[in-house]
Amino acid sequence: MIHATELTKKYSGITVLNIDNLEIPKGQSFGLVGNNGAGKTTFFNLLLDLIKPTTGKISTNTIQVNLSEDWKQFTGSFIDESFLIGYLTPEEYFYFIGDLRGQNKADINAFLVQFEEIFNDEIIGKKKYLRDLSKGNQKKAGIVSALIGNPEVIILDEPFANLDPTTQIRLKQIIKELTQNREVTILISSHDLMHVTEVSERIVVLEKGDIIKDLVTSDATLRELEDYFTGSVRS
Repeated sequence: MIHATELTKKYSGITVLNIDNLEIPKGQSFGLVGNNGAGKTTFFNLLLDLIKPTTGKISTNTIQVNLSEDWKQFTGSFIDESFLIGYLTPEEYFYFIGDLRGQNKADINAFLVQFEEIFNDEIIGKKKYLRDLSKGNQKKAGIVSALIGNPEVIILDEPFANLDPTTQIRLKQIIKELTQNREVTILISSHDLMHVTEVSERIVVLEKGDIIKDLVTSDATLRELEDYFTGSVRS
């Protein structure tokens, strides 16, 4: 489904990402972890064609993302608040994304019902612009918008940050449900090792742009990750 080969990104001659080969098969729940500056967001930005690679390529469903926009038809993503349109209300934004996905207002209204618990009566019908919502509620709106239209690929950068515990739990349930039928590929980056271990069947550790570990998630994974990062601190 997703394939990166000889992929690098450099700024002012400094390499911030260096991935020789990485394949993420269809239907996999994929976690990306690492300290600040490890290259997680850079990888996602390359995957979404927000920045250009210095060398190499990255493709989704055999489509090289910087040469064609066809991948956008089946990809949903939320990286940060810059993905939102601040002068729209949440409803207007959801309708806008829905229109891009070929869905009408009735489709979107029916879709949003399942997120009432997450919205907690703080987002829909409040006549607030997205820019005026709290960071947590902006995050909720962004994540829900990434799910509109049943995308085959979903990319979420730090989805658990700024969310209340109830929403974190519900989000983990949603992620697990989406990947049950093996039709949806989900990529998540997170600083929270426990959350990402719970929802990912595979976890890659990045350090200074390089892949250090590529783990199939098991009962021992969380401890292995904790040992790795505490060891990094001691060194």
